[in-house]
Amino acid sequence: MKYFDELRKSMNWLAEQEDTIFIGQGVIDGGVFMSGTLDDVPIEKKVEWPVTEQMQAGASIGLAIGGYTCISLFPRHNFLLLAMSELVNVLDKFPELTDGGAFPHVIIRTAVGTTKPIYPGVQHAGDFLEAFKKLLTTIEIIDLKEAKDIFPAYKYAYNKKGATLISEYGNFYAEK
Repeated sequence: MKYFDELRKSMNWLAEQEDTIFIGQGVIDGGVFMSGTLDDVPIEKKVEWPVTEQMQAGASIGLAIGGYTCISLFPRHNFLLLAMSELVNVLDKFPELTDGGAFPHVIIRTAVGTTKPIYPGVQHAGDFLEAFKKLLTTIEIIDLKEAKDIFPAYKYAYNKKGATLISEYGNFYAEK
């Protein structure tokens, strides 16, 4: 069981679910290390998104309110920082804002960026998981360090009510 293979298996399983949609940079056009995990996901399930993270987060919330389970890819923690206003002030607060009446079903897929074989610089390799845990109160956070935990985590996130942030590790795609 390899880290990358488990991610690919998980994305394929999610794609089989009728209500899922994948949104983010590299979901169709490639170019980010997460892209290969979506190779078998049907094109009609994917929405390529420009580099506008806050707008992507808002669209993900809108899609979830519209009945989709939105798998929203932010390839690096550093990029997810740009979406935090929508996550902290809207998605995380939605259950409270609706008196417990709505829990948008968004799976936020992010990662500590790759540093091998080439170090991309400090703006691409940050690990902000502890900060995310302090900022988010209703969005459940899952830290994926082991391949064996990947499929159960994504299946759990799909089957539970509300939003989940799942953090991967880019270096593990090739190492584990």
